[in-house]
Amino acid sequence: MKKLVAAILLAASLTPAFAVSLKKESDRKKAPAFELKNAAGELVKLSDFQGKIVLIDFWATWCLPCKASMPWMNELAAKYKADGVEILGISMDEDGWNVVKPFIEQMGVKYPIVVGNKRVGYLYGEVDNLPVAFFVDRNQKVAGIHLGAASKKQFETTIQALLKAK
Repeated sequence: MKKLVAAILLAASLTPAFAVSLKKESDRKKAPAFELKNAAGELVKLSDFQGKIVLIDFWATWCLPCKASMPWMNELAAKYKADGVEILGISMDEDGWNVVKPFIEQMGVKYPIVVGNKRVGYLYGEVDNLPVAFFVDRNQKVAGIHLGAASKKQFETTIQALLKAK
């Protein structure tokens, strides 16, 4: 069964993705809490973003769709910050900051980045295939999940829908 799920997730990451469908509020589950370090060694917690809409983007330096999305993720982060939207990148690179820090500097990433671990990957559903994005509402509940490559329009549409659901 696990191999079947892995195959489906891999196929989803290699094929054009579909729009994120938001869950009804009654079906949303609390987003798993975490504490991860940023490049300065400071702890970043999901609870730091209480009351905000958070797009949690699981990615890695070797992931081509992840790299392709970073410029427009920067744009979305800047465009919607004043509206209470935060983008948080969680790198799943096993070599940690040794590879992540130069990569995000080269890519000009402006939104917060932390380095993940197996535990946070497990808490969010065994994040093995990348990219995977979780849209967390203002109540810190998972409102939607997007597997695989995405477009700016797909993510912006989801952000706008969450903003309207005040």
